[in-house]
Amino acid sequence: AGRESGGLPAARAAAHHAAMRKTARGWAAAALCAASAGAAAGDGLAPWRAENGAIEESLTGEAGDPARGRAVAAGRDGNCLACHAMPIPEQPFHGDVGPDLAGVGSRLAPGEIRLRLVDPRRIDEESIMPAFYKVDGLRRVSRARAGRPILDAGQIEDLVAWLTTLTDDAD
Repeated sequence: AGRESGGLPAARAAAHHAAMRKTARGWAAAALCAASAGAAAGDGLAPWRAENGAIEESLTGEAGDPARGRAVAAGRDGNCLACHAMPIPEQPFHGDVGPDLAGVGSRLAPGEIRLRLVDPRRIDEESIMPAFYKVDGLRRVSRARAGRPILDAGQIEDLVAWLTTLTDDAD
C-alpha cells in the first residue's frame, strides 16, 4: 500500500507525474507511467498490472473455466444479475443498472474484461460497479468482508473465461 507504478512511494510518484505533465515531451513519458500496479505486497492478492485499459496477465497464471464463471455470474458470489442482463434464461430477474453483457466477448478483450472486474474505477472514476478484486481504498465495507476481495483470483479468471464466450455470434 502507498506505492504506485515503478515502486515509488505514492507521494513521490504523484509529484513525479505532475512534473512530467508540465513539459511537452512529458506527455508521452507520463502516458508510459500511467501503467499502474495493483495488489500491494502483504494484502494476500495476486499482483497485477493495468496497462492501456487492461490487465493482460491471468491473476492465477491459468485460464479460467467458463462453466464455473457462468455459475459465479448467476450465483450470489458475483451477484452479477443484480445489475446486468445476461444470457442466463433460467434466471427470471436481471438488472438494468449496468450494461447488458450479451455480446461482451465481441466488444472487449479478455484483459479489458479482467480490469473491469478487478477495479472498474480504473476505467471510469464514476463507476458504481464494485471492485471485485480489491481490498484497499474501499468505503462502507462490512467488518465481515474487510480485507477480503468479493471474488478470489480463480473466480475472476472463471468470469473472464465465460464472459469472453459471450460473442455476438454465440447462441
